[in-house]
Amino acid sequence: MNPQAKLIFIMSLFLGTTITMSSNHWMTAWAGLEINTLAVLPMISKSHHPRAIEAATKYFLVQAAASALVLFSSMTNAWHTGQWDITQLTHPTSSLILTAAISMKLGLVPFHFWFPEVLQGSPLTTGLILSTAIKLPPITLLYMTSHSLNPELLTTMALLSIALGGWMGLNQTQIRKILAFSSISHLGWMAIIIVYNPKLTMLNFLLYSLMTAAVFLTLNSMKVLKLNTLITSWTKSPSLSSIFLLTLLSLAGLPPLTGFLPKWLIIEELTKQDMVPAAMMMSLLSLLGLFFYLRLAYCATITLPPHTTNHMKKWHTNKPVNISIAILTTLSLVLLPISPMIVTIL
Repeated sequence: MNPQAKLIFIMSLFLGTTITMSSNHWMTAWAGLEINTLAVLPMISKSHHPRAIEAATKYFLVQAAASALVLFSSMTNAWHTGQWDITQLTHPTSSLILTAAISMKLGLVPFHFWFPEVLQGSPLTTGLILSTAIKLPPITLLYMTSHSLNPELLTTMALLSIALGGWMGLNQTQIRKILAFSSISHLGWMAIIIVYNPKLTMLNFLLYSLMTAAVFLTLNSMKVLKLNTLITSWTKSPSLSSIFLLTLLSLAGLPPLTGFLPKWLIIEELTKQDMVPAAMMMSLLSLLGLFFYLRLAYCATITLPPHTTNHMKKWHTNKPVNISIAILTTLSLVLLPISPMIVTIL
Protein backbone atom coordinates (compact mmCIF):
# COMPACT_ATOMS: atom_id res chain seq x y z
CA MET A 1 0.00 0.00 0.00
CA ASN A 2 1.13 3.54 -0.77
CA PRO A 3 2.69 5.10 2.39
CA GLN A 4 0.72 8.32 1.92
CA ALA A 5 -2.55 6.37 1.66
CA LYS A 6 -1.63 4.31 4.73
CA LEU A 7 -0.92 7.52 6.68
CA ILE A 8 -4.32 8.94 5.67
CA PHE A 9 -6.12 5.78 6.82
CA ILE A 10 -4.25 5.69 10.16
CA MET A 11 -4.98 9.38 10.77
CA SER A 12 -8.66 8.79 9.89
CA LEU A 13 -8.69 5.94 12.41
CA PHE A 14 -7.33 8.25 15.12
CA LEU A 15 -9.82 10.96 14.11
CA GLY A 16 -12.85 8.63 14.21
CA THR A 17 -11.83 7.16 17.57
CA THR A 18 -11.24 10.63 19.07
CA ILE A 19 -14.59 11.96 17.77
CA THR A 20 -16.54 9.03 19.25
CA MET A 21 -14.73 9.07 22.59
CA SER A 22 -15.09 12.84 23.09
CA SER A 23 -18.67 13.27 21.87
CA ASN A 24 -21.81 13.81 23.97
CA HIS A 25 -24.29 13.73 21.07
CA TRP A 26 -25.30 10.49 19.41
CA MET A 27 -24.87 11.89 15.89
CA THR A 28 -21.20 12.79 16.40
CA ALA A 29 -20.54 9.40 18.03
CA TRP A 30 -22.15 7.70 15.03
CA ALA A 31 -20.06 9.83 12.62
CA GLY A 32 -16.87 8.74 14.44
CA LEU A 33 -17.85 5.08 14.14
CA GLU A 34 -18.48 5.52 10.41
CA ILE A 35 -15.09 7.20 9.88
CA ASN A 36 -13.45 4.24 11.63
CA THR A 37 -15.28 1.73 9.42
CA LEU A 38 -14.35 3.54 6.19
CA ALA A 39 -10.71 3.95 7.31
CA VAL A 40 -10.17 0.26 8.06
CA LEU A 41 -11.86 -1.16 4.92
CA PRO A 42 -8.94 -0.41 2.53
CA MET A 43 -6.51 -1.83 5.10
CA ILE A 44 -8.41 -5.16 5.09
CA SER A 45 -8.64 -5.42 1.31
CA LYS A 46 -5.17 -4.08 0.39
CA SER A 47 -3.83 -7.49 -0.74
CA HIS A 48 -6.55 -7.81 -3.46
CA HIS A 49 -6.86 -11.52 -2.61
CA PRO A 50 -10.41 -12.96 -2.91
CA ARG A 51 -10.40 -13.84 0.80
CA ALA A 52 -9.41 -10.26 1.67
CA ILE A 53 -12.18 -8.81 -0.53
CA GLU A 54 -14.67 -11.21 1.10
CA ALA A 55 -13.47 -10.15 4.57
CA ALA A 56 -13.85 -6.45 3.68
CA THR A 57 -17.37 -7.04 2.32
CA LYS A 58 -18.45 -8.93 5.46
CA TYR A 59 -16.93 -6.27 7.69
CA PHE A 60 -18.69 -3.46 5.80
CA LEU A 61 -22.12 -5.14 5.90
CA VAL A 62 -21.95 -5.98 9.62
CA GLN A 63 -20.65 -2.54 10.63
CA ALA A 64 -23.26 -0.79 8.47
CA ALA A 65 -26.04 -2.82 10.14
CA ALA A 66 -24.63 -2.06 13.59
CA SER A 67 -24.37 1.68 12.81
CA ALA A 68 -27.98 1.69 11.63
CA LEU A 69 -29.01 0.08 14.92
CA VAL A 70 -27.05 2.74 16.87
CA LEU A 71 -28.98 5.46 15.00
CA PHE A 72 -32.29 3.64 15.53
CA SER A 73 -31.58 3.28 19.27
CA SER A 74 -30.66 6.96 19.69
CA MET A 75 -33.70 8.14 17.70
CA THR A 76 -36.03 5.91 19.73
CA ASN A 77 -34.61 7.35 22.93
CA ALA A 78 -34.90 10.92 21.59
CA TRP A 79 -38.52 10.26 20.53
CA HIS A 80 -39.51 9.14 24.05
CA THR A 81 -37.34 11.39 26.23
CA GLY A 82 -36.31 14.34 24.03
CA GLN A 83 -32.63 13.68 24.85
CA TRP A 84 -29.78 13.22 22.34
CA ASP A 85 -27.14 13.08 25.09
CA ILE A 86 -25.30 9.73 25.18
CA THR A 87 -25.41 9.52 28.98
CA GLN A 88 -29.20 10.11 29.01
CA LEU A 89 -30.11 6.80 27.35
CA THR A 90 -32.94 5.86 29.71
CA HIS A 91 -35.59 4.17 27.55
CA PRO A 92 -35.42 0.34 28.01
CA THR A 93 -36.08 -0.48 24.33
CA SER A 94 -33.30 1.89 23.27
CA SER A 95 -30.93 0.22 25.75
CA LEU A 96 -31.69 -3.23 24.31
CA ILE A 97 -31.18 -2.05 20.71
CA LEU A 98 -27.93 -0.31 21.66
CA THR A 99 -26.65 -3.46 23.40
CA ALA A 100 -27.31 -5.45 20.21
CA ALA A 101 -25.62 -2.76 18.06
CA ILE A 102 -22.48 -2.56 20.21
CA SER A 103 -22.34 -6.37 20.41
CA MET A 104 -22.30 -6.47 16.60
CA LYS A 105 -19.53 -3.86 16.55
CA LEU A 106 -17.44 -5.79 19.07
CA GLY A 107 -18.20 -9.37 17.99
CA LEU A 108 -19.95 -10.57 21.16
CA VAL A 109 -21.98 -13.78 20.98
CA PRO A 110 -24.49 -14.18 19.30
CA PHE A 111 -23.20 -11.54 16.83
CA HIS A 112 -19.69 -13.01 16.61
CA PHE A 113 -19.83 -14.94 13.31
CA TRP A 114 -18.19 -12.23 11.20
CA PHE A 115 -15.13 -11.63 13.36
CA PRO A 116 -13.06 -14.85 12.82
CA GLU A 117 -13.70 -14.73 9.07
CA VAL A 118 -12.71 -11.07 8.77
CA LEU A 119 -9.57 -11.57 10.88
CA GLN A 120 -8.61 -14.62 8.80
CA GLY A 121 -8.84 -12.58 5.59
CA SER A 122 -6.79 -9.65 6.93
CA PRO A 123 -3.01 -9.17 7.24
CA LEU A 124 -1.57 -9.49 10.76
CA THR A 125 -1.08 -5.74 11.21
CA THR A 126 -4.69 -5.05 10.17
CA GLY A 127 -5.80 -7.92 12.42
CA LEU A 128 -4.10 -6.15 15.32
CA ILE A 129 -6.06 -2.94 14.56
CA LEU A 130 -9.32 -4.92 14.28
CA SER A 131 -8.70 -6.66 17.61
CA THR A 132 -7.71 -3.57 19.60
CA ALA A 133 -8.10 -0.01 18.22
CA ILE A 134 -11.38 -0.61 16.38
CA LYS A 135 -12.99 -1.94 19.57
CA LEU A 136 -12.16 1.14 21.66
CA PRO A 137 -15.02 3.45 20.45
CA PRO A 138 -17.80 0.84 20.99
CA ILE A 139 -16.37 -0.03 24.44
CA THR A 140 -16.39 3.72 25.23
CA LEU A 141 -20.08 3.96 24.27
CA LEU A 142 -20.84 1.01 26.56
CA TYR A 143 -18.86 2.77 29.31
CA MET A 144 -20.89 5.97 28.93
CA THR A 145 -24.26 4.16 28.92
CA SER A 146 -23.35 1.48 31.50
CA HIS A 147 -25.85 2.79 34.10
CA SER A 148 -28.83 2.04 31.84
CA LEU A 149 -27.82 -1.35 30.37
CA ASN A 150 -29.57 -4.62 31.20
CA PRO A 151 -27.28 -6.62 33.55
CA GLU A 152 -29.02 -9.99 32.98
CA LEU A 153 -28.72 -9.70 29.19
CA LEU A 154 -25.05 -8.70 29.37
CA THR A 155 -24.25 -11.52 31.83
CA THR A 156 -25.87 -14.07 29.50
CA MET A 157 -24.03 -12.75 26.43
CA ALA A 158 -20.75 -12.61 28.36
CA LEU A 159 -20.97 -16.22 29.56
CA LEU A 160 -21.88 -17.39 26.05
CA SER A 161 -18.95 -15.41 24.60
CA ILE A 162 -16.47 -16.95 27.06
CA ALA A 163 -17.84 -20.45 26.39
CA LEU A 164 -17.96 -20.17 22.59
CA GLY A 165 -14.67 -18.28 22.36
CA GLY A 166 -12.93 -21.10 24.21
CA TRP A 167 -14.83 -23.96 22.57
CA MET A 168 -14.50 -22.82 18.95
CA GLY A 169 -10.79 -22.08 19.31
CA LEU A 170 -9.92 -25.65 20.28
CA ASN A 171 -9.89 -27.21 16.81
CA GLN A 172 -8.34 -24.34 14.82
CA THR A 173 -5.04 -24.53 12.95
CA GLN A 174 -5.07 -20.93 11.63
CA ILE A 175 -3.47 -18.63 14.22
CA ARG A 176 -5.53 -15.59 13.23
CA LYS A 177 -8.76 -17.53 13.88
CA ILE A 178 -7.41 -18.71 17.25
CA LEU A 179 -6.70 -15.08 18.18
CA ALA A 180 -10.18 -14.06 16.97
CA PHE A 181 -11.85 -16.58 19.31
CA SER A 182 -9.46 -15.45 22.05
CA SER A 183 -10.73 -11.89 21.50
CA ILE A 184 -14.37 -13.02 21.72
CA SER A 185 -13.62 -14.78 25.00
CA HIS A 186 -11.88 -11.71 26.47
CA LEU A 187 -14.80 -9.50 25.41
CA GLY A 188 -17.04 -11.72 27.55
CA TRP A 189 -14.94 -10.85 30.62
CA MET A 190 -15.29 -7.14 29.79
CA ALA A 191 -19.05 -7.27 29.10
CA ILE A 192 -20.03 -9.02 32.35
CA ILE A 193 -18.48 -6.34 34.58
CA ILE A 194 -19.39 -3.18 32.61
CA VAL A 195 -22.61 -2.57 34.61
CA TYR A 196 -21.03 -3.09 38.04
CA ASN A 197 -17.58 -1.52 37.58
CA PRO A 198 -17.07 0.22 34.20
CA LYS A 199 -13.50 1.32 35.06
CA LEU A 200 -12.55 -2.34 35.47
CA THR A 201 -13.78 -3.00 31.92
CA MET A 202 -11.52 -0.23 30.59
CA LEU A 203 -8.56 -1.61 32.56
CA ASN A 204 -9.24 -5.08 31.16
CA PHE A 205 -9.42 -3.68 27.62
CA LEU A 206 -6.14 -1.78 28.05
CA LEU A 207 -4.26 -4.83 29.36
CA TYR A 208 -5.84 -7.09 26.71
CA SER A 209 -4.73 -4.62 24.00
CA LEU A 210 -1.16 -4.63 25.34
CA MET A 211 -0.93 -8.44 25.34
CA THR A 212 -2.66 -8.88 21.97
CA ALA A 213 -0.41 -6.25 20.37
CA ALA A 214 2.65 -8.12 21.67
CA VAL A 215 1.34 -11.42 20.22
CA PHE A 216 0.41 -9.96 16.80
CA LEU A 217 3.69 -8.08 16.39
CA THR A 218 5.69 -11.16 17.40
CA LEU A 219 3.83 -13.30 14.85
CA ASN A 220 4.33 -10.59 12.21
CA SER A 221 8.06 -10.50 12.98
CA MET A 222 8.30 -14.32 12.66
CA LYS A 223 6.08 -14.30 9.50
CA VAL A 224 3.84 -17.03 10.95
CA LEU A 225 0.16 -17.60 10.06
CA LYS A 226 -0.45 -21.33 10.71
CA LEU A 227 0.43 -23.79 13.44
CA ASN A 228 2.59 -25.96 11.18
CA THR A 229 4.77 -22.96 10.28
CA LEU A 230 4.90 -21.91 13.93
CA ILE A 231 6.47 -25.30 14.68
CA THR A 232 9.57 -24.41 12.63
CA SER A 233 9.95 -20.87 14.02
CA TRP A 234 12.04 -22.04 17.00
CA THR A 235 15.07 -22.63 14.77
CA LYS A 236 14.70 -19.17 13.25
CA SER A 237 14.40 -17.00 16.38
CA PRO A 238 14.65 -18.96 19.66
CA SER A 239 14.73 -15.91 21.96
CA LEU A 240 11.60 -14.40 20.38
CA SER A 241 9.82 -17.76 20.59
CA SER A 242 10.69 -18.05 24.30
CA ILE A 243 9.26 -14.62 25.07
CA PHE A 244 6.24 -15.47 22.88
CA LEU A 245 5.54 -18.43 25.21
CA LEU A 246 5.32 -16.11 28.24
CA THR A 247 3.13 -13.60 26.38
CA LEU A 248 0.67 -16.38 25.46
CA LEU A 249 0.53 -17.56 29.07
CA SER A 250 -0.14 -13.96 30.15
CA LEU A 251 -2.97 -13.75 27.61
CA ALA A 252 -4.35 -16.96 29.11
CA GLY A 253 -4.45 -15.25 32.52
CA LEU A 254 -1.91 -17.30 34.47
CA PRO A 255 -0.28 -15.79 37.57
CA PRO A 256 2.18 -14.15 38.18
CA LEU A 257 1.83 -12.48 34.74
CA THR A 258 -0.07 -9.32 33.80
CA GLY A 259 -3.04 -11.19 32.29
CA PHE A 260 -3.99 -12.57 35.72
CA LEU A 261 -4.69 -9.06 37.07
CA PRO A 262 -7.99 -8.24 35.24
CA LYS A 263 -9.38 -11.77 35.76
CA TRP A 264 -8.57 -11.61 39.47
CA LEU A 265 -10.20 -8.17 39.89
CA ILE A 266 -13.29 -9.15 37.86
CA ILE A 267 -13.86 -12.35 39.86
CA GLU A 268 -13.43 -10.36 43.09
CA GLU A 269 -15.98 -7.76 41.94
CA LEU A 270 -18.49 -10.44 40.86
CA THR A 271 -18.14 -12.08 44.27
CA LYS A 272 -18.93 -8.73 45.93
CA GLN A 273 -22.05 -8.49 43.73
CA ASP A 274 -23.25 -11.97 44.92
CA MET A 275 -22.61 -13.47 41.47
CA VAL A 276 -20.52 -16.40 42.67
CA PRO A 277 -22.06 -18.95 40.21
CA ALA A 278 -21.22 -16.68 37.25
CA ALA A 279 -17.66 -16.18 38.55
CA MET A 280 -17.23 -19.97 38.93
CA MET A 281 -18.55 -20.61 35.41
CA MET A 282 -16.20 -18.01 33.95
CA SER A 283 -13.21 -19.46 35.78
CA LEU A 284 -13.98 -22.97 34.53
CA LEU A 285 -14.71 -21.84 30.96
CA SER A 286 -11.40 -19.95 30.81
CA LEU A 287 -9.70 -23.37 30.98
CA LEU A 288 -10.86 -23.95 27.38
CA GLY A 289 -8.92 -20.87 26.30
CA LEU A 290 -5.92 -21.99 28.37
CA PHE A 291 -5.84 -25.22 26.34
CA PHE A 292 -5.37 -23.54 22.95
CA TYR A 293 -2.90 -21.01 24.35
CA LEU A 294 -0.84 -23.92 25.66
CA ARG A 295 -1.19 -25.59 22.26
CA LEU A 296 0.24 -22.49 20.60
CA ALA A 297 3.01 -22.30 23.20
CA TYR A 298 3.85 -25.98 22.70
CA CYS A 299 4.15 -25.53 18.93
CA ALA A 300 6.21 -22.35 19.33
CA THR A 301 8.77 -23.30 21.94
CA ILE A 302 8.78 -26.48 23.96
CA THR A 303 9.53 -29.24 21.46
CA LEU A 304 9.07 -30.33 17.87
CA PRO A 305 6.30 -32.90 17.35
CA PRO A 306 7.50 -36.43 16.54
CA HIS A 307 6.32 -36.32 12.91
CA THR A 308 8.05 -34.56 10.04
CA THR A 309 6.60 -31.42 8.48
CA ASN A 310 6.47 -30.35 4.86
CA HIS A 311 8.20 -27.07 5.68
CA MET A 312 11.91 -26.46 5.32
CA LYS A 313 13.75 -25.65 8.52
CA LYS A 314 14.63 -21.97 8.76
CA TRP A 315 18.18 -20.68 9.18
CA HIS A 316 18.98 -19.25 12.58
CA THR A 317 19.28 -15.48 12.09
CA ASN A 318 20.34 -12.97 14.71
CA LYS A 319 17.76 -10.43 13.65
CA PRO A 320 17.34 -7.68 16.28
CA VAL A 321 13.99 -7.66 18.06
CA ASN A 322 11.75 -4.69 17.33
CA ILE A 323 11.76 -2.21 20.26
CA SER A 324 7.93 -2.04 20.28
CA ILE A 325 7.75 -5.84 20.71
CA ALA A 326 10.23 -5.62 23.60
CA ILE A 327 8.26 -2.87 25.38
CA LEU A 328 4.83 -4.51 24.87
CA THR A 329 6.11 -7.93 25.94
CA THR A 330 7.67 -6.48 29.10
CA LEU A 331 4.37 -4.75 29.98
CA SER A 332 2.51 -8.00 29.25
CA LEU A 333 4.60 -9.85 31.84
CA VAL A 334 5.47 -7.64 34.80
CA LEU A 335 2.49 -5.41 35.70
CA LEU A 336 0.96 -7.73 38.34
CA PRO A 337 3.18 -6.48 41.25
CA ILE A 338 1.80 -2.93 40.84
CA SER A 339 -1.82 -4.15 41.11
CA PRO A 340 -2.33 -2.42 44.55
CA MET A 341 -1.60 0.93 42.89
CA ILE A 342 -3.98 0.12 40.00
CA VAL A 343 -6.73 -0.91 42.44
CA THR A 344 -6.23 2.37 44.35
CA ILE A 345 -6.68 4.34 41.11
CA LEU A 346 -9.89 2.40 40.33
